[in-house]
Amino acid sequence: MLDLLPDLFDHYPEQLTLLSNPWKAFGAKSIFYGEVVTVKCFEDNSKVKSELAKKGHGKVLVVDGGGSTRRALLGDMIALNACDNGWEGIIINGCIRDAGTINTMLIGVQALGTNPIKTDKKDVGEVNVTIEIAGISIFPGMMIYADLNGVAVSRQALDLAILA
Repeated sequence: MLDLLPDLFDHYPEQLTLLSNPWKAFGAKSIFYGEVVTVKCFEDNSKVKSELAKKGHGKVLVVDGGGSTRRALLGDMIALNACDNGWEGIIINGCIRDAGTINTMLIGVQALGTNPIKTDKKDVGEVNVTIEIAGISIFPGMMIYADLNGVAVSRQALDLAILA
């Protein structure tokens, strides 16, 4: 399957909400989805690092970085840790770095762009709180779906068997 969102929106238009940010796709996994885990932080990726160090099978980390493009909230070492811990993907309302290396990893990443500058580590941020991205409230436990067409959320898991 090369596309997910067009078919999902065809079958579940009332259950899905598109996050209409100008997302850019990274990572070797262009289609990913899972249960939402949230991080809210601003130019400090301490909480991103600590969450991705945990087991993440079936989960997607959704990071509200306030849309800042001044620092990168994800780099290759943290992304590798996410891969090793089974995370499905990472959505960042902000930037990543080490894009070339992340593009070789079997994980899906959507972000606003890239910036080679790392963050300061002050252990500031919140985990598993309701966040807002592109005017849409996202809370832990929602489902998120992403592909090269964009990113969408749903309050509950959608039956993907309709795509077969």
